[in-house]
This record gives sequence, C-alpha cells and structure tokens, in this order.
Amino acid sequence: MSIAAPSGLERPPAASAPSGRLRGNPWWVLASVAFGLVMVGLDGTVVSVANPVIARDLHTSVSQLQWITNAYLLVLAVGLIFGGKLGDRFGRRKVFLVGVVGFALASLAVGLVGTTAGVIGFRAVQGAFGALLMPNTLAILRATFPPEKLNMAVGIWGGASGISVAAGPIIGGILVQDVSWQSVFFLNLPVAAVALAIGLLVLVESKDERRSRFDLPGMGLLGVGLFALVFGFIKAQTWGWSDAKTIVLMAGGVALLAAFAVVEARSRAPMLPMRLFANRSLAIGTLVVLIGFLSLFGVLFFLTLYLENVHGYTAVQAGVRLLPLTATMIVSAPLGGVLTEKIGPRLTMFLGLALIGGGLLWMTGVGVDSAFGALWPPFVMIGAGLGCMITSSSEVIIGNAPVEDAGVAGGLQSTATQLGGVMGTAILGSILTTHVASVYVPKLVGAGTPASVASKLSAAGAAQLAGQGLAPTVPHAPGSLQLAVTAGTHAAFVSGLHTSLTVGAVIAFVAAALALLARRGANPAGGHAAV
Repeated sequence: MSIAAPSGLERPPAASAPSGRLRGNPWWVLASVAFGLVMVGLDGTVVSVANPVIARDLHTSVSQLQWITNAYLLVLAVGLIFGGKLGDRFGRRKVFLVGVVGFALASLAVGLVGTTAGVIGFRAVQGAFGALLMPNTLAILRATFPPEKLNMAVGIWGGASGISVAAGPIIGGILVQDVSWQSVFFLNLPVAAVALAIGLLVLVESKDERRSRFDLPGMGLLGVGLFALVFGFIKAQTWGWSDAKTIVLMAGGVALLAAFAVVEARSRAPMLPMRLFANRSLAIGTLVVLIGFLSLFGVLFFLTLYLENVHGYTAVQAGVRLLPLTATMIVSAPLGGVLTEKIGPRLTMFLGLALIGGGLLWMTGVGVDSAFGALWPPFVMIGAGLGCMITSSSEVIIGNAPVEDAGVAGGLQSTATQLGGVMGTAILGSILTTHVASVYVPKLVGAGTPASVASKLSAAGAAQLAGQGLAPTVPHAPGSLQLAVTAGTHAAFVSGLHTSLTVGAVIAFVAAALALLARRGANPAGGHAAV
C-alpha cells in the first residue's frame, strides 16, 4: 500500500530527478540523511561504554555521570517537535544540515572540554542539535521519494538506525580500550563530514510555503511540560515514585501538556496542529510508538546489565552477543518496508509488536547460567519485530500528515520514541528493583548465605546493587560466602528481570492490539494515505 501525494500540493522536483543526477536523486538523499541518523545513533550507544572511563578520568560522581546521559536525553526529547517545526518553516534541508554541523561541533567540544560540567553542558548542546537533525530526516524522505518507493526508503532509514545500535558498543569499546574516551565523541566528526558533503550536493530544499508567526505560548508550554515529565521519570528511581517532588513534576508536566493542547487548538498558527490528531491512524500510531518503545527500551537496558553484570562480559563482548538482535533489525527494517507495501502498515505494525512481545516472553526462560544458545533465538525475534514496527509506524504517522507538516510529524514520532524509552527504563526498572528487593533475602539464603548475613546485607541497601545485577562485597568473608552472596544476588536479579520481561511483553501485546484499530483514512491535505 502506498502514500499518495496530497491534492493541491506539488511533489518537489527531487522526487522525479533523473537517476544520473546527484541533486535531488532520492537514493543519494537517503544516503545523506542515513549518515546523519547513524551519527546520532552512535552517540546514543557509545556513551554508555565511555561513562565508566569518564568517571575515572574526570573524577565524576554517580549523580554527575547520570547527567552526562540525562542532559542529552532531556534536551533531545523536549526539542524534537520544535526542530521539526523549524524545518517546516525555514527549510528541512537547511535545518538538517545545521543539525549535522552543530552536533559534530558539540561532540568535538565534549572531547576537548576536560571538565565534568563542560561535558554535561555540551551533551545538552548535542541534544539540541540532534533535535534539529532527527525529525527532518523523515520529513526530507517524505518530500523526496515517490509514493511507491517511500516504504523501502523508510525501511533502509530504519536499517541505518540499526547499524548504529549494533556497531556503537563494539566500536565504542574498542576506542575506549585502545585510544581514549574522547575518541568516542570524535568519531562523530568523520560521519558528520560525509553526511554534510553528500547533503550539500544532493538535498533539495522543501518547506511549508505558508507564512505564519511562531507560536511562542505553545513552544513554552510544550518545552516546560515535556521537561517536567521526562525529568520526573528520570528522577523517579532516585527519589521514589511516591516522593512529593516526583509527583509534583509529573502532575505539573501533564497539566502543562494539557494546557498546550488547549492553546494549540485555539491558535491560528499552532506549533503542533491539533488537527493532525483528527486522523485516527496518526493518533493511534503515535500512541503505539510510545507504548511499544516503552516495553522495548526498558527491557533492553536490563538485558545489557544481565550480560555485563551477571555473565561478566565486557561492553564489547555484550555488544557482540546482542548482534542477533541489532543485526536482524538492519535486515528487517527494509523488509518491513516491503511488507508494509504489500499488506499495509496496520498489519505490519501488529506483526512487529507481536514478535517483540513473543520474544520478550521467550526470554523469561533465561536463567543465571544460560548459554548463548538460549539467548539468540529470542534476540532474532525481537530484532525482526523492531524493524517491522519502525518502518510501518513511520508510514502511519508521517504518511498521514500533510506534506507541509512532515517535519512536525517527524518530530512527533521521534518524541514518542524518546519518551517511551525514558518511561520504559524508569517504569520497568522500578518493577525490576522492587521485585529484587522483595526476593533478595530468600534468594541469598537459598544460595547458601546465612540468614543473619542475608538480612544485614538487605538492610544495608545491597538490594539496590542487586537491581543492577551487582553483588555486594562482604568484608573479610571466606570465598565460599562471597560466592553464595554473588549467586543469590544474580538469582534475585534474574527473577526481577523475568518480571520486567513479562510486563514488557504484555505492554507490547497491548500496543499490537491498538495497532489493529488503525484504518485507511483521508489524508488531511486531501489525498489518501495507507493506514
């Protein structure tokens, strides 16, 4: 099924550019935006590898280390819709290329600044430029590719994201080990140079030709509301879900976002047109992406802890063992584009989420000492589902938006993805740690730890370490006791992981059911889109 160009809107000349020309050639355009996407994806995955070395080199506290990641996530999540709107207003080519250059320069600054505060600050700058870059990649593809080839293009776009996820931990680990942690950020410079060089040659400008003023009230409400909500989820595990600060932040964020919706509905030139959500498929697609990535990202984070802290693999070794998932996604995303073309995005999205849910349930059979043979089949299943979901949800959201709002729609999808990831890590992480705390003492005793020692360890907060798969050290303990504590800790962690996997699977199945509610509908601009 394909997306028809909305009536009354001319598709840019790029869509029909001769194959021998560079300027406007769709496949060269795809190469440019793919390199930009790979740069952002690499940065998101290699930082986790670099963080321990950064902590040692800059004498960074645990709280500061968290902010090296969170500063980037916060600014990125808050700015994505705004970045898409800037592309629609001033030109998607221009804003994308500014994002590429700015992201690369911020990466250079992270490696050169030499202080923890500086690293945190420039990580936030990275997030700001990433918010300019990411939503306009899909908008550029929508404005460039002819309808019959758009699904395949989005599939390759999703495969590029998979390449960065697969390669990030491996490349990052090698660089950290053999060069320096700074080199992890310098890696963005050559990737950005390729994206910029190709982009300057091939990208054709596209934008919303309507002249309208900026929606300053909407920008303020959306920015502060998203910041409060995302920050609340990030800090919930530290402060506690019942802490007054957590409740105030989350309630305030929801209230501000509700006020944003009211303001946008009444605005003549809204930042996020509420009319987009009148298309049921676009609204459902956004919700499905949010809860689908909520189920997936939270679980993947703890699977990495399982590989590194329970099995004792290095980050590079863990990255290699995740290749059945990430490499499958590289292949399944383009195939998802073909499947979307053949049977439509609704069934493809359902299939992808069902595969993710099934893979997560399969993983509940994994134990403390499970061999790799028990891991790779569900990894392949999850990777196949992820590729299908990314491609089909992109068509449901971007394809159902008018061409002039493609940047905003791209920002909406990216925001749903990022918000789902933050929520998943916080919610499923809390489920895991709560379960670990409840079974920690029995698991320690079951592994041979004396009850008196187990109770003291629990009282000392060792269960918090167990929530990461890390066994506490017992001072002056004989080797057999330390082995028992380690075995009990790992058993408690895996028990909690099973609970999180089960909850994640249920959430994925709920998202799959919601995907079936999408229907073919009229494109808001007057054409028709596959739903």
